[in-house]
Amino acid sequence: MGAKMQTFKVTQVIDGDTFVVSPEWNWNKQAGDHVRPTGYNAPELGTPNGTAAAQRLRQLLLGNQIELKNAVKIDRGRLVCDVFLNSRNLRDYFPAYQT
Repeated sequence: MGAKMQTFKVTQVIDGDTFVVSPEWNWNKQAGDHVRPTGYNAPELGTPNGTAAAQRLRQLLLGNQIELKNAVKIDRGRLVCDVFLNSRNLRDYFPAYQT
């Protein structure tokens, strides 16, 4: 999963910056279905704005097709990579949380 994008369907949103995709991704001889987008860090559930961030991600992604590109690492079972929705980087939807 380098420069070429791969398309996945979002099947579940865990919190404001973690979600599940189908089919599984494969990167560096590992596979999984959890994704952590690069470029922003949403508040955790149970903290101020955490529920709102998760709801926003759910509205944007759940059931939709996304593209994954430029994988960086696997962190706690999540592929950390750039995520694109309608050719727009997901971080652009969360300007308040950009890193």
